[in-house]
Amino acid sequence: EKAKLLRSQPAKIVEPKGLLYVQQREFAVTTPKDGSVSILGSDDATTCHIVVLRHTGSGATCLTHCDGSDTEAEVSLIMGSVKSFSNTTGYGRLEVHLVGGFNDDRQLSQKLTNQLLRAFDLQPDDVHLVTFCVTELNDREEKDIHFPIIYGIAVNVKTAEIFPATFPEKGPDEDLRSAHVLTGATLTNIYDAKMEQLHIGPYFWRPFPHVDFWLEQDDKQILQNLSTSPLAEPPHFVSHIRSTLTFLKEHPFPSRSLFPDRKPRIYKKNKEGLWEQVCSDKI
Repeated sequence: EKAKLLRSQPAKIVEPKGLLYVQQREFAVTTPKDGSVSILGSDDATTCHIVVLRHTGSGATCLTHCDGSDTEAEVSLIMGSVKSFSNTTGYGRLEVHLVGGFNDDRQLSQKLTNQLLRAFDLQPDDVHLVTFCVTELNDREEKDIHFPIIYGIAVNVKTAEIFPATFPEKGPDEDLRSAHVLTGATLTNIYDAKMEQLHIGPYFWRPFPHVDFWLEQDDKQILQNLSTSPLAEPPHFVSHIRSTLTFLKEHPFPSRSLFPDRKPRIYKKNKEGLWEQVCSDKI
């Protein structure tokens, strides 16, 4: 019933003001006391799942975008992050919302759903499954091709409302963050809620193999080879991958060109509610 209700809502366009956008293999956690961020969100999930974990007592809320790379470790990480803001012995409970995936040919969505359920089940704490809109419950069919119904969601940290969403702005450092994922990153916490700062990096990778070869390929080849579900990707998938590959070509050694001082790029919300880079020497 809950999945049906969520699927029936049209996706809202979330403007960048007060938004913290979470990319694949990233997570962010904050509380209703946050003066900078009121919305956590992520989209472009095809076989991936977006997970929201919230403690009803403290209101501490975590959103992450999982792709099945190391689900058990990822769930432990987000559990720890929410509990660090919550007195779990006191009043309230841990609630989880799982959204994403569809009936894909390779059953990657189903596998990820099972991994997530198992990983939460293995936790020593009680976790209450409140929203379950994944795989077959998030599937639509058109001319014998399957697609997800919901590709992205947002959670309002103040009100706990969860809704389908799209995000015109996915920054800052969108290409840098995508490059980190494409080169095999593990799940990374990108937000310091106590300081209300977004921390990107420092990230290090080796030169991406055959980057010139991939950049020479046509859209069809990129879609077929670099997507888990070529037929169901959103229309901007290929341009996003091209942009990330170009970035990797321009920065084969991030330790030299991007993070020479081995410090993260730090952003804070300005008066307009938009991210602005903070000079690292002020920190």
